[in-house]
Amino acid sequence: MKFLIVFVALFALALAAPADKAEILRSESEVGPESFKYDWATSDGQEANAAGKLKDVGTENEAISVQGSYRFIGDDGVTYEVTYIADENGFQPQGAHLPVAPEA
Repeated sequence: MKFLIVFVALFALALAAPADKAEILRSESEVGPESFKYDWATSDGQEANAAGKLKDVGTENEAISVQGSYRFIGDDGVTYEVTYIADENGFQPQGAHLPVAPEA
């Protein structure tokens, strides 16, 4: 019985403990009418950056094109990084941990 009381008390204490909060190490952004870019990083290993611009402005083929990347540390302790292009052809991610489609 004492073991159960101690276990429940320790479990409650663990749940009540505040989670570590990441600090912002870097945060920059520029937003314009036809383009944007941002770059940020936090103390817990997360980072992201992207730059986008409108293509074929004022035409019926107007589209936004974005290139960027993001990085984070997974629950397994591994750092995952994805680079991508997003444009009229869709979202095209690349990363060592992502499957690669076979070539046709």
